[in-house]
Amino acid sequence: MTDTTKVVIVGGGFAGLNLAKKLGRQKGYTVTMIDKNNYNYFTPLLYQVATGFLDVSNISYPFRTLFRTKVDKNPKIGFRLAELLRVDPKVLTCYLSNGEISYDYLIFATGTMTNYFGNENIRRNAIPMKNIEDALKMRNILLQHLEMASRSLDAEEKKRLLTFVVAGGGPTGVEVAGMLAELRKSMIRAEYPELRGVQSEIYLVEGGANLLAQMSKKSQRESYNALVKLGVRIRLNAFVTDYQNSEVTLSNHTGIQTKNLIWAAGVIAPVFEGIPKTSLGPGNRMVTDAYNQVKDLEDVYAIGDSCIQYTDPRFPKGHPQLAQVAIQQGRFLARNLRAVSEGKPLTHFRYVDKGTLAIIGRKKAVADLFGSGIHVGGFPAIIIWLFVHLSSLIKFRNKAKTLYNWTIAYLTGDQSLRIIY
Repeated sequence: MTDTTKVVIVGGGFAGLNLAKKLGRQKGYTVTMIDKNNYNYFTPLLYQVATGFLDVSNISYPFRTLFRTKVDKNPKIGFRLAELLRVDPKVLTCYLSNGEISYDYLIFATGTMTNYFGNENIRRNAIPMKNIEDALKMRNILLQHLEMASRSLDAEEKKRLLTFVVAGGGPTGVEVAGMLAELRKSMIRAEYPELRGVQSEIYLVEGGANLLAQMSKKSQRESYNALVKLGVRIRLNAFVTDYQNSEVTLSNHTGIQTKNLIWAAGVIAPVFEGIPKTSLGPGNRMVTDAYNQVKDLEDVYAIGDSCIQYTDPRFPKGHPQLAQVAIQQGRFLARNLRAVSEGKPLTHFRYVDKGTLAIIGRKKAVADLFGSGIHVGGFPAIIIWLFVHLSSLIKFRNKAKTLYNWTIAYLTGDQSLRIIY
């Protein structure tokens, strides 16, 4: 081991950021983070940006501001705005969109991207929900469609513009459907008098037998009932097979006429040249050992959504792709790399399941705490959801602005962040 070990982290999400912050405090390392964006963003709240309940600045923060140091101090963490193109593990080099960088340890924390399952029509026409650009695009499209509906003289066209199909019954899909239902009940009726009395439908389509498949039966049942109460039409045991000519086709051969298909049905990890196919598992996730080292590669690690690990006894099929897994793996790898530098034994990663949360509209939430051992619903679950999400935001400014916006939205049932860019 050299006096200074060069660690390159690709991706600044939950996993990469937690690793960088922990490792940057330790002597003997130079840490460089590479990301195609110059900011970190809180993915679980993207849908609230997309529906106008939060501003982009509430859930994002610049990397260089996060990593800033006093002018007379050496930087602890470097940042490079770039995309990774390929890796050459033989010469320990990453080739980027604007140059190259060498490493002693390379850590992939690249997360996932939207998976359209090879359907080009869906990829071309659906509205994804994976990053800031997607959220802003969704907000613009929804608002533009409301404006178009308000002036349309064609009853069928109005109905298509005001019909929303959400594909995917996981936490994102459930929360998007609930938020759309709240907007329909409050904002649309109040701000678009031209649309009063016009039929508007919200569909939630899930390929499995239940919503929120990873949560408890109680949470699944309560979420289903809450959405139905809000007027959401739920289609279980069905998935979207095509979307063209303003018609969503389902696997049960039924169709829904709509201009709005919101895609929250699946993700897949990006693939990089130089990573052997033998290192990849389901969903292109990199297969790692108990220390998060990538299969068939030396000094290359993967953490968070970009990896799959079969060595945790409680999760023999791999960990769920959740923020808590990414956070814990980032911190865990920092401890293990420190152990290497100190000549201490390494430890195996074991995920501590603190629970899963979902919020449905303004007045309903569900929480399964400590691996579904404790179920909480109703207002207490809303408080837990608020606390967990606020505490997960990076800076006090983000927390304060988000709490303010949520308070206004909860008290008034509305928010004024609906601007078409």
